[in-house]
Amino acid sequence: MTHYDVYGIGHALVDVELHVPDAFLTQAGLQKGSMSLVDEAYQNRLLQQVAGLPQHRSCGGSSANTLIGLAQFGGRGFHACKVAEDEAGAFFAQDMRLHGVDNSLHLARSPGTTGRCLVFITPDAERTMCTHLGISEQFSTEQISPDILGQAEYLYIEGYLVSSPSGRAATVEAARLARQQGVKTALTFSDTSMVTYFRAGLDAIIGDGVDLLFCNESEAMAYTGSQTLAQAKQGLSTIARRVGLTLGAQGATLYDGERWMDVPGLPVQPLDSNGAGDLFAAALLFGMTHGYSLAKAGRLACHAASLLVTQSGARLKAGQARTVLDLQEHVQ
Repeated sequence: MTHYDVYGIGHALVDVELHVPDAFLTQAGLQKGSMSLVDEAYQNRLLQQVAGLPQHRSCGGSSANTLIGLAQFGGRGFHACKVAEDEAGAFFAQDMRLHGVDNSLHLARSPGTTGRCLVFITPDAERTMCTHLGISEQFSTEQISPDILGQAEYLYIEGYLVSSPSGRAATVEAARLARQQGVKTALTFSDTSMVTYFRAGLDAIIGDGVDLLFCNESEAMAYTGSQTLAQAKQGLSTIARRVGLTLGAQGATLYDGERWMDVPGLPVQPLDSNGAGDLFAAALLFGMTHGYSLAKAGRLACHAASLLVTQSGARLKAGQARTVLDLQEHVQ
């Protein structure tokens, strides 16, 4: 019997979320909907430009958001990551523990700067991110615990890790250890930029195939070099035994190893799309580790993501996960 549903690896970032007008992105030279890796000085200049606007701070990073979402649904997760011996690192470690996610951050941390992600939300609910990885860029095989990984049903790999040499090596080694111990592998492409600029790293993780792949339509098209969604789906089915492909307001399409099935999204008025893909992954992983069919897990994931985008922040509020679960109780 596994001790953890999911052992996740990824960047540990403190998210700072701000609502800004489109004009701010234009003036700052930021491409809407993108994730840009920047240095700390550039981040500080951006913060000076939005001084006075309300800010919301939380522990973040793609895999951290997913593992917190998993915990909200009642799943058990462990997060392997790297933070510094600074105020932000202490905040991250405490916030993760408060949300029920196990980690090794109580151990000695190295001097440096904990990573930070500025999340700019425009009126159309799109999120644009500027990330300074800080010490999380040094995530390496030293942060991987084979014994704890072996206690999980799934290894969840955040695609952003392939942007650094040590992170890329750690993802490949973690995938190897997972397969060696009979742990299923799940990978999220994370962002189109990872597919565009770090394709070799993703290919190294995938190897002969992964058990579960998460991506959105843009990432799927970029990875497969397809002109149509149908072509992209065909390409993805050759590298993953199961796929959760999100389609924004249209919901998602899922591959179960034999066929694709569509799961419609819920009609909602979006406010903030930050974290929607991470929560989709959390709900699908929860369902897959708790006896749900892929179709039922997909409906849970689409419902949760649809609810999340109607409010600010990258995770559900207290009690909302239970509400979403209750609505799925009598669904096959």
